[in-house]
Amino acid sequence: MKAVIFEKVGMPEQVLKLVDEPTPKPKPHEVLVKVTARNINPSDIMFVRGMYGITPKLPSSAGFEACGVVEESDSEGQVSKGTRVMFTSIGTWKEYVCVPAAMVIPVPEPMPDEVACQAFVNPMTAYGMIQKSGLQEGDWLLITAGASAFGKFAIHMAKAKGIQVACTVRHDAQKEVLQRLGADLVVNSENEKVQKVIMEKTGEGVSVVFDAVGGVLGARALASLKPGGKMMVFGLLSLENIPMNSGLLIFRNLKIEGFWLTTYMESMSASERAKAFQEVFGFLIQNSEKVDVTAKYPLEDFKSALEAYETAGRNGKILIVS
Repeated sequence: MKAVIFEKVGMPEQVLKLVDEPTPKPKPHEVLVKVTARNINPSDIMFVRGMYGITPKLPSSAGFEACGVVEESDSEGQVSKGTRVMFTSIGTWKEYVCVPAAMVIPVPEPMPDEVACQAFVNPMTAYGMIQKSGLQEGDWLLITAGASAFGKFAIHMAKAKGIQVACTVRHDAQKEVLQRLGADLVVNSENEKVQKVIMEKTGEGVSVVFDAVGGVLGARALASLKPGGKMMVFGLLSLENIPMNSGLLIFRNLKIEGFWLTTYMESMSASERAKAFQEVFGFLIQNSEKVDVTAKYPLEDFKSALEAYETAGRNGKILIVS
């Protein structure tokens, strides 16, 4: 089978390579999945660079999220051959992956591969962060990197709950895109003063910030919180830590907390996870036409997929398909 692997950490375009490997043999509790689609997430890039919360065991394949079709069932027949499934696993940029049967999720019939391969990480993160945020109808939420896949899911889910949404972007063309999705305020952080605009439009600032960027923009977002507000940090796209203003935390009584989907999912009971999946997948099926895909590339052309992923101002996901 074909697989994209790396033998040392580094920039993906420099260390990733296409190789031929034997098709893996599933253990009794596993299913063998023929992967049909994968999306590229920031966590995939950080993992290859050795900068993620999970350390790669080299050599390793890239990618954490995918969908496919079960080629071999597990020994107990929990998941039948031919079942379309979505899953997360370390190293999905392969033609075949072995996954514990208990860890795959059958794909709802109306959901296309383009949606199923990105139906877990970003939508579940958006769902979890909104649940943990304490936001109520009428509150203001600020999302940095609002034009990201996560940002778009979070906009949809927040607006469905009556939450007012502000976003930052880096390109004016992205403003109209997010406004059409329902964002109440979109600020270009490259040529507008984020804190000034937020304060003028909201009156006293936002209740919660979802920050995926860090660095200077993270600091500006933090300063846009109203007294008693909270910043939830779940990414570091800038690769720079937030320069902290201790006075803001003290005199405005602000809070900062981290969010990692893995930890969130582990903290949930089985019934809570089932409810979350039901809500998220129902949302995705109803809004599948709004899930943006910019381009699809075959596994063999992963380098072109990486180039497309790095395109400035990109508004949709890049998929690697088989």
